[in-house]
Amino acid sequence: MSDNIVIHDYDLSRNDRNKRNNHKSFVLWFTGLSGSGKSTIANQVEVELFKQKYQVYSLDGDNIRSGINKGLGFTKEDRLENLRRIAEVSKLFVDAGHITIAAFVSPLKSDREQVKKIVGEADFVEVFVDTSLEECERRDVKGLYKKARAGEIKNFTGIDAPYEAPVNPDIHIKTEQVSVAEAVKTITNYLNNKF
Repeated sequence: MSDNIVIHDYDLSRNDRNKRNNHKSFVLWFTGLSGSGKSTIANQVEVELFKQKYQVYSLDGDNIRSGINKGLGFTKEDRLENLRRIAEVSKLFVDAGHITIAAFVSPLKSDREQVKKIVGEADFVEVFVDTSLEECERRDVKGLYKKARAGEIKNFTGIDAPYEAPVNPDIHIKTEQVSVAEAVKTITNYLNNKF
C-alpha cells in the first residue's frame, strides 16, 4: 500500500450493519466447471434469501467481466487478477452487511485460497457445484465447449486448462443427482445454521 493512503475510520461498522440487517454478512462462493449450474443455483439461492428479507447480492462473470474486469482476458495471470478483484469487491459487500453470492469457475485451489485469504476464512463459504465434464459438455448452455473443442477458445477450463476440484468444500452439490430446488434447500439449510 502506498505511504500516501490513509484508511479513514468510518463511524458505521460492519457489525452495525449486521445488527440492523439482523444477520451476519459473508461470501457464498460457488465453484465448478462452466455449465455445471453454478449461476442457476446461485440465482435461486439469492431469490430464496431475498424472500426471507436478507440483504443479498450476486456477482458472476456477466456483471463482473462486463464492468470492473472488462479488460481482462483468460490467461493464467488475467484469471488470477480477475479473481483477486472479485474477492476485493466481495469483501466490500461483506463490509456493507450483505450476503455476497459469487459464482465463478475459479479452477485452481490456490486461486480459491487467495480469495478466502482476502475475504477472510470466517466469512467464506465454499460451494462446490460438482458436475462431470461430460454433462457440462452435453448441456453446453453457451456453446463454449464446442468452440473450445474446435480450438476457437484457448485456455478453457476442463479442455485445455485444468480444474482442481475442492477436496473439502463447505457444501457439495452433485447436480447430476439432485434438482436445483434440492440444491437450494441444501444450501439454505446450511446457511440457517450459519445465521
